[in-house]
Amino acid sequence: MRKRVSKSFAIILSSMMLLSAVTGCGDKKETSKEEKTEIVSQSTDNDAEVEEATDTSATDVSEDEIETPEGFKLVWHDEFNGTELSEDDWNREKHKVGWVNHELQAYVPSADYAYVKDGELIIQPVKTEDENGDVKYYSGRVNTQNKHDIKYGWIEARIKFPQGKGFLPAFWMMPQDEDYYGQWPKCGEIDIAEVLGDNIGTTYGTLHYGEPHNQNQGTYTLKDGDFANDYHVFAIEWEPGLIKWYVDGEQFFETNDWFSKWPGGKEKTYPAPFDQPFHVILNVAVGGDWPGDPDETTTFDEKAQMRVDYVRYFQKDSYDENVEKPEKVLEMREADETGNFVHNGDFAEAEDLTDDVDWKFMAQNGGKGEAVIQNGEITITTEDEGGEEYSIQLVQPEMPMEQGAKYKISFEAYADEERQMKPAVTAPTANWIRYFPDTPVDLTTDWQTFEFEFDMEDESDDKGRVEFNMGAQNSTATIHIRNVRLEKVE
Repeated sequence: MRKRVSKSFAIILSSMMLLSAVTGCGDKKETSKEEKTEIVSQSTDNDAEVEEATDTSATDVSEDEIETPEGFKLVWHDEFNGTELSEDDWNREKHKVGWVNHELQAYVPSADYAYVKDGELIIQPVKTEDENGDVKYYSGRVNTQNKHDIKYGWIEARIKFPQGKGFLPAFWMMPQDEDYYGQWPKCGEIDIAEVLGDNIGTTYGTLHYGEPHNQNQGTYTLKDGDFANDYHVFAIEWEPGLIKWYVDGEQFFETNDWFSKWPGGKEKTYPAPFDQPFHVILNVAVGGDWPGDPDETTTFDEKAQMRVDYVRYFQKDSYDENVEKPEKVLEMREADETGNFVHNGDFAEAEDLTDDVDWKFMAQNGGKGEAVIQNGEITITTEDEGGEEYSIQLVQPEMPMEQGAKYKISFEAYADEERQMKPAVTAPTANWIRYFPDTPVDLTTDWQTFEFEFDMEDESDDKGRVEFNMGAQNSTATIHIRNVRLEKVE
């Protein structure tokens, strides 16, 4: 599953996020190339696309009762109105602990962890402890591979997600044949919705591809309510050369920029790898690189359940696959009149620190804290440093990084007690490359000025990011920062 999804996942490296399906392209990122996904039930019907067969036998809901997106027709759906999960429609997966992303759960093909009840598919992670005090986690993971694969269309599900530190549920898609373009990430992955159990107001929509591994990601944050206590409809609209993400019918992200190739080889013809049949996967991961481990507040009761009301596929009558890869045009914005690319670097404006515009403060992976702008500085107060350096994090995106240029990052900072923090300049959309590496600085109780120069050797990028990582560094001392600058030296 993901990966570093947002660096927010500061390193998330792989945010991990969910990946992998039945061949090895596996759960994103760290899956063993030898180990294949073990499917416990599998249909003999190996049709690659769903476009021709409308099958509603698994449900008792008529097509007339289903709201169909304009211009589409229903091709398959499961309303989960039976008494058990249909093996004609779904496969149960089996995987060992740590199979990908250092996750803690074993996926067990049992109705104990994925079952149908009261018109819903329920995926229930479980925590056990033996007489020696050894803790184990189990969960469910199901997919429609080789039973209901689809190439292009509108794919949606109505879901209520788990709540609790350490949960990473996902509604996502992998290729029917993960070897067609090669192992992950070359094969591609579409994450329709991922909601961290300790950040239930935000969902992530992500596209993974490469190689090298790249990802395009959008986020949607609810203004009211959350994704754990209410049901919401998550969807993608997938066309040749364009994929859009929706929550409750509202589009929040789209992308047409991706590729697939072998290292040192030629790039595959666009829109590869997203020009082949994909299948749906539903699962709840426990622990791992992105969400971090459960803590004492995490419960494995009904709050841990992923509840799926329905899954539906829709398609248009036809699709024009004669598309060309759009030319990538970088928006390399100019610096301000002082040469600074950082907006509000002097913290003169008390801006919103929760949106994706200019400064953003994030507490994740067990981190707890807050940030306040006042008196020409930003003050970061930490209650819990979390388990990762990015657990307490201040960032500013949209930094134009030009290949071949030399840059200088500078800032002033102090802490209420001596401690460290790590500034960096990274590439959230280019596999989290470090243009300027995470560099520890020793903060004292007096203001100090820090300056670092670095060469931009990678390909030009208009979406670089300035970061200050303050988590998991053996201190919760309050940090003060002012006069942040990123400027081009040459």
